[in-house]
Amino acid sequence: MIIVVGSLNMDLVTSVERFPKKGETLTGTSFATIFGGKGANQAVAAARVEREVHMVGRVGDDPFGQEYLQYLSKEGLKTENVEPVTHQVTGTASITVAEQDNTIVIVPGANESMTADEVEASREVIERSDVVIVQLEIPIPAVERAIEIAKASGAIVILNPAPYQEIPSEWWEKIDYVTPNEHEAAEMRKSTEFSPDYESKLIVTMGGSGASYCVNGERKLVAAPKVEVKDTTGAGDTFNGVLGAGLDQGFSLEEAIRQAVAAASLSVTKFGAQTGMPTKEELDEFLKRGASS
Repeated sequence: MIIVVGSLNMDLVTSVERFPKKGETLTGTSFATIFGGKGANQAVAAARVEREVHMVGRVGDDPFGQEYLQYLSKEGLKTENVEPVTHQVTGTASITVAEQDNTIVIVPGANESMTADEVEASREVIERSDVVIVQLEIPIPAVERAIEIAKASGAIVILNPAPYQEIPSEWWEKIDYVTPNEHEAAEMRKSTEFSPDYESKLIVTMGGSGASYCVNGERKLVAAPKVEVKDTTGAGDTFNGVLGAGLDQGFSLEEAIRQAVAAASLSVTKFGAQTGMPTKEELDEFLKRGASS
């Protein structure tokens, strides 16, 4: 069983031919509201490949929040630990998609109401989990409590350090895997809190190149298959969710990463963060066609 403790946002996505310059107004080509937030994205990615997933988070007491709870239930997620927060709006992410890339501005909203005590209230379900996935789009004390509960119960703990902040030194011994992108990994290695011993915990996502991980002190690359890129939004979240799903199934780290890389590659061939995430059937078929080569 997988627990994801994290954010839920409504993504407000605008597509445009190129990114606007400072002070410039452009005419976009499309607009859509899409369910997002790094926490929910990763939870949906894991659920799509048919794992039992419980989401722990907060939405606003507004139409976006109501829609989100209904949507997660339809996706098969357990939402007993996602509560609407009175007098708060659901978090939003304003995303501009252009030039096969994206920019994102986040307004946390109800996500900011997640406290250590709120996570503590979900202790029972966290303690029953096999894998716990956390990110940094909710307040740090809430993330820390989730890590502490998960570590004490023997779960595999995955931290996706985004949006990037320096990881407290006391977290490192409690986390099994940290999944930065290349830029985040570079910042992390510069930190005085980072020890060379932590390198073995880093699984570094590298966009279209794939992902690297440590084997006997050396970096090994799991290459990504070549695909036609339509939208990179949510690719990293797809990677994290499917990585957690693979470890939940007892796969080796290499196999879990291979599946995660393939799923992330598939996700960028469709528009939207969660809408592009593959089902188990789609992922299995993709892998059979030689996606890992």
